[in-house]
Amino acid sequence: MNTTPVLEVRGLSKSYGELRAVHELSFSVAAGEVFGIMGPNGSGKTTTIECVLGTRAKDEGEVAVLGRDPVSDRRQVFRRVGVQFQDSAWQPGIRVDEICRATACLYDPEPEWRPLLESFDLAKRARTAVESLSGGERQKLSILLACLHGPELVFLDELTTGLDPVARRETWRFIRRLQDEGTTVVLTSHFMDEVEQLCARAMILRDGRKIVEGTVAEVKEFGRGVNLEESYINLVGGHV
Repeated sequence: MNTTPVLEVRGLSKSYGELRAVHELSFSVAAGEVFGIMGPNGSGKTTTIECVLGTRAKDEGEVAVLGRDPVSDRRQVFRRVGVQFQDSAWQPGIRVDEICRATACLYDPEPEWRPLLESFDLAKRARTAVESLSGGERQKLSILLACLHGPELVFLDELTTGLDPVARRETWRFIRRLQDEGTTVVLTSHFMDEVEQLCARAMILRDGRKIVEGTVAEVKEFGRGVNLEESYINLVGGHV
């Protein structure tokens, strides 16, 4: 696997008043890697991704996404990056095919979105209003839209929240296919089996600070658990 970093973060910090959400965080992600960010609620996972992408202003630190500044080079970065946030806002009444078509029009050349609808088992819901989809279907649609233009780097925030076991496995297969095609994936997750199945390396955050970063085996060893879940619990303590 290519070890050239596609994401480099150094000394990232973000505060909300007296609350330090992210504290001097540094990490890197190599090309073609699936990198997991774990941590309890409020540990800084989503804030980290938002600051990395420049959608939320950081207080301190340096970030390079595909070698570019995500703030000053925003247009160039987002042509090559896909993003699925945990909470997606949909225009009232818009249909699945309409949001796919509208998203595809943002790119040149315009990507073909219909095969992805088939891959995510959403083709039969193409003319359904997004607000009428189940929670799991909306989650799959948000992942689909993040990957519509064939990005080099994809950020997925709690990618399988709300999905049933079958849909979770289908999504895992899609992530593996992305990796096979050379796409780099950064994901946050509360599911230890998901991280073990998908990620080459992972990082655990607690109170905005990095506790450990390394291969899944190294994270398990650092937490002194018999499996990743036990190690995670050992490392985050009573946090939920």
